[in-house]
Amino acid sequence: MSSAPDHFVLICSTCEGPEGAARLRSDLLPELPDCFGIRAVDCLAGCEQPIAVGFQAQGKASYVFGPIEGRADSEALVKFAHQFSASQSGWTSATDRPSALFHKTLARLPALPDQQP
Repeated sequence: MSSAPDHFVLICSTCEGPEGAARLRSDLLPELPDCFGIRAVDCLAGCEQPIAVGFQAQGKASYVFGPIEGRADSEALVKFAHQFSASQSGWTSATDRPSALFHKTLARLPALPDQQP
């Protein structure tokens, strides 16, 4: 990981507790692109699909996925992280994302505009 990440994985630490977030963090950390940091957050409002995981970067669309369960989902998140970091806008269609995440997209939010009107 770089010392100043500009992309972030957000891991909900509420529904599955800090231990669940820590396990997922340890699965993801060694495999993420260097531009990523990982943040545990109190809630991503994916309580019906824990563990919820978000992706953020300045100037890019943001995503929330869930439920994240097991190694296949962790591997899909890592693949998505590489895809997300390579994208100028962060925007991906459901069919372009790793197949394990196809039915796990809880939200996609457009990037904030650079300047407010």
